[in-house]
Amino acid sequence: MERKKLRIYIAAAYGVTFLMGLLMWYGTGRHFDLSAFPNAQMFYPAAGVMLGILCTQKEDVLVPKVFYCFFVCVTGIMAAVAVLSIVNPYAMIFYMGIPVALWTLMQQLFIIGASIAGWIILLATKKEKRRAYGLCWNKGASSWFCIVLFVAVYSFRTVITALWSGQMSALGMIAKNANTWMMLAVLPVNFFLVFTAFFGEEYGWRYYLQPLMQKRFGMRGGVLLLGVVWGIWHLPVDVFYYTQDSQLLMVLAQQITCITLGIFFAYAYMKTENIWVPVVLHFLNNNFVPILSGNAAASALENQSLTWEELLTSLVINGAVFSVFLFAKPFRKKLLFILH
Repeated sequence: MERKKLRIYIAAAYGVTFLMGLLMWYGTGRHFDLSAFPNAQMFYPAAGVMLGILCTQKEDVLVPKVFYCFFVCVTGIMAAVAVLSIVNPYAMIFYMGIPVALWTLMQQLFIIGASIAGWIILLATKKEKRRAYGLCWNKGASSWFCIVLFVAVYSFRTVITALWSGQMSALGMIAKNANTWMMLAVLPVNFFLVFTAFFGEEYGWRYYLQPLMQKRFGMRGGVLLLGVVWGIWHLPVDVFYYTQDSQLLMVLAQQITCITLGIFFAYAYMKTENIWVPVVLHFLNNNFVPILSGNAAASALENQSLTWEELLTSLVINGAVFSVFLFAKPFRKKLLFILH
């Protein structure tokens, strides 16, 4: 049963991702807008977990089948819209007087609707079902501690990076900009409107795959290898979306990011046994990047250019800041997570 569940997970999380990568390759050569693909890809890991459980544990009355089926359907729609963006790539619509890609706008609005519906379904699901499959908010004090700690560590890393690269004046200008603080202030509201995408990754990586990897490779080794696996999963968006001229550097940078951030996410998850903590941390990370770079536009992550110097900076600073958590108390405990 566990092997079948794992095969289903791999097929959904990796098989669909790399099949979509072929469409991204096709679209890149024709300069199509590919922004619908990264959005959809975030849903695949959790959908793989849910499909595996639905297919192998049909008799388990504690499976939150309504929420699972809902999320799998949402994932299917997100993937379908991504495919449609290749089939009809020039579909545009005016939104607030600005021309935007129809499919990307549809996805963004759909994510908001799905997130609102998702909260309603979750709240309507019996607590014992949510608890049995890792959907409850646990250990409130520890959970908030990890969230605040991440903000502090992220801020420290940002300042150190700016000092290292001689960008303190630019960071100061961003900090003085009222729009920066306005965007940061609305993040809590935004989280509730878009949580499904970040839950889509973390329920697959931290809830399901992390305990499996740690059981096989050890508490620290499992997390480090999970970071590599997580980074490899990003290959299609790394090569075809995030950059057009620095593919090797982007792939390496993604590995550094996934391994180092993965250490902290794993630490937070093990400390709290609360999947919502890494979901929040993932949301914060993905939103801090454009806001603190001074470019919060939706296209900020597209077509980036990297240098070897920037890669080295990321390796040294991320490694120094996040690797210390490998020696935190949760990594010294035996694996206690229950795998379903």
